[in-house]
Amino acid sequence: MRNIIDSLKSKFKLGNGEQKKISEILLNNAIYFIIGGIVLFIIISEPTFLSLSVAKNILTQSSVRLILALGVGGIIILQGTDLSLGKNVGFSAIITASFLQSFSYGARFYSTLPDWVWNVNSLGEVIGFQWFFYILVLLVAMIVSAFFSAINGLVVAHFKVHPFLATLGGSVALYGILLLYFNTSDAGPQPIGSLDSTYSSFVGIWHVFGMEIPLLVVYSVIITGVMWVVWNKTTFGKNMFAVGGNPEAAKISGVNVIRTTVMVYILAGLLYGIGGYLEAARVGSANSAFGLNYELDAIAACVVGGISFSGGIGKISGAVAGVLMFTVITYGMVYLGIDAYYQYIIKGTIIVAAVALDTRKYIKKT
Repeated sequence: MRNIIDSLKSKFKLGNGEQKKISEILLNNAIYFIIGGIVLFIIISEPTFLSLSVAKNILTQSSVRLILALGVGGIIILQGTDLSLGKNVGFSAIITASFLQSFSYGARFYSTLPDWVWNVNSLGEVIGFQWFFYILVLLVAMIVSAFFSAINGLVVAHFKVHPFLATLGGSVALYGILLLYFNTSDAGPQPIGSLDSTYSSFVGIWHVFGMEIPLLVVYSVIITGVMWVVWNKTTFGKNMFAVGGNPEAAKISGVNVIRTTVMVYILAGLLYGIGGYLEAARVGSANSAFGLNYELDAIAACVVGGISFSGGIGKISGAVAGVLMFTVITYGMVYLGIDAYYQYIIKGTIIVAAVALDTRKYIKKT
């Protein structure tokens, strides 16, 4: 990066003020140049990466990640983090999968569930109120997830426990609850598969005007639009940024800091619940390890997208850009057949670089 700056200075004979300005632009956006270089390397190595099918797969994989990033993004704006995100998503997915297995599957989580949920005719066909039950399960997943997130928010806001420690402890405790629930299966502790085909179709393809649009992309676009309105056009959103920027000043201005903090965590929990519901359908099963490292991807995408740990700084567009960049890199490395070990190294380096540059910008401003 320093060599690039020096070459620009010598080539264009820039003045000191212009040199400083260009140096700041290059250094502050270095992470984007790094990511852009990685993407360019992937494209040069495998030109077929620039295809419609690859773009569709990337958008599909980005959809749930974006929903989760929008949830944790609000917490990061409050100068916090949420290490329980992955376990929360995993619990939501397990709850969803346990209720929405195929009627014909012999080793169902709840073996007697269809007897009271659905009416079955003499041919064994389900003729009951499936759609109502699908929505009911989604609401249950969202409420359970929001409940655990609310506890994290209360611990952070009321007891002044650092978000890292509060959500770390919450993650461990939630994992224990998840395992307790997972082991209550009528068929014993085993992966929950053979999900209902109608439920799985929720993440299928939408055929419109001769085009095939993944439904997951549609859901993520709708939720992104709703969250943009919440962040930018509501009193709650303004209070969130105020509390993240300066909690004491926000309190003096009449903002209820505790309530705002808890509400941000609850909103994140609701999005985790939706994400778990959709992700279980996309994967087609759920197990006790579901959601592993999801929190790292979501937090990293937010930071890369400019949602700052310094608080009060961030945009919806930044979260979208961060998720897309991370997904492109992850999918690209898989596309090139790069070993998973190296993938972790590359992603970890990007995360550290993004946080370091974010911290540098914050120090420069203060």
